[in-house]
Amino acid sequence: MKVAVYTLGCKVNTYESEFVIKEFIKRGYTLTSFSDDTADVYLINTCTVTNTSDQKSRKMIRQARRKNKNAVVVAMGCFTQIRNNDNAIMDFVDVVIGNKDKSKIVDLTEKFIKDHKKIANIEDINEADFDDMEISYFNTRTRALVKIEDGCENFCSYCIIPYVRGKVRSKKPEKVLEEVERLAKNGYKEIVLTGIHTGHYGADLENYDFSDLLRALEKIDGIDRIRISSIEITELNDKFLNVLKDSKKIVNHIHIPLQAGSNHVLKLMNRKYDKEYYLDKINKIREIRPDMAVTTDVIVGFPSETEEDFNETIEFVKKVNFAGGHVFPFSRRNGTPAAKMKGQLTKEEKHIRCKALISVFDSLEESYYKKHIGSTLIVIPENYEDGILTGHTDNYLKVKFSGCEELLGKEVEVKIDKYENKILLGSIN
Repeated sequence: MKVAVYTLGCKVNTYESEFVIKEFIKRGYTLTSFSDDTADVYLINTCTVTNTSDQKSRKMIRQARRKNKNAVVVAMGCFTQIRNNDNAIMDFVDVVIGNKDKSKIVDLTEKFIKDHKKIANIEDINEADFDDMEISYFNTRTRALVKIEDGCENFCSYCIIPYVRGKVRSKKPEKVLEEVERLAKNGYKEIVLTGIHTGHYGADLENYDFSDLLRALEKIDGIDRIRISSIEITELNDKFLNVLKDSKKIVNHIHIPLQAGSNHVLKLMNRKYDKEYYLDKINKIREIRPDMAVTTDVIVGFPSETEEDFNETIEFVKKVNFAGGHVFPFSRRNGTPAAKMKGQLTKEEKHIRCKALISVFDSLEESYYKKHIGSTLIVIPENYEDGILTGHTDNYLKVKFSGCEELLGKEVEVKIDKYENKILLGSIN
């Protein structure tokens, strides 16, 4: 039997889908493309972080049913977690769960195949424990995701995620270490630690936090790079900064959501810091790692965001001198405080502000790339095609250079010659 999997959303979803794919393969299924009209099972791992995510999730569920009316259509994730009464979805699926017990989705699928009775197990996510998943091989040859945490309790006023992912749950430290040790033995040089609120790892453990885990991971032979998918500025405490200072493996790239560069908007968002606090932490990081690439997320067009607030954000983004960033228009999510706020901006206003801020980030990113021209960087190649290797530096600069396929997954010194369209071009030193 053939199974096709479509994943929307974050790195946590990517990790979970990878685990599910491996479980299907263990049962004798063959993985096929989601464009294959002859798949026996179509699984959609959904997302609901924005209205666009909702639309894509709904679209892919319906598309799966149209592809093959005899196939089993399975849906799980954030979008389905809060839509157990949505007939516009339920009429298209055979098996549907939320974010609880994703590791059991293969069992549920096979139960449907056996009994031919629709399964809808959408349970209270606040009653969930950490859903243990472990991966020994990933879909890339050099970099592997490791999910260490689930859930969020920040309750930012715009965000639906705490309601669909539940409270903070951490993978047991020994299980994280065992998984990373296996990945190292299987040839992976870089791990990416991911979670819904990664830096809050350990909040539900006794006397053990994210910094403790980082120190333990540092000791694992074979892993050359430790990358953090995203971390909140409030989690960069002195303990973390000391770990960063001592580490030989934590990379020179860190993603820290900003969301707004205006204190007025940050307060409305229920973020737990102001811009002065944010900048102070960035400066402390750069005292330790002067060439650290700091990237971020910003939401524009938040309710009551004035032109002055937006211009303040632009100036703050320039002041921080980010190496790049993602810009999102505010998405009105039912069930969140921000959805009821006065001063909702029009779609056109949000579009104009998005375009302006993206231009600023593009300029900052280009400047960060170009300052490395003439230097020699360590690159781990990930792809090979027609004599050209492509990989990333530890500060996540994309680099292309000529070389042989045998260099895949190995550290290579590359002399950087020029920059073209968000890529550095160089030659083996």
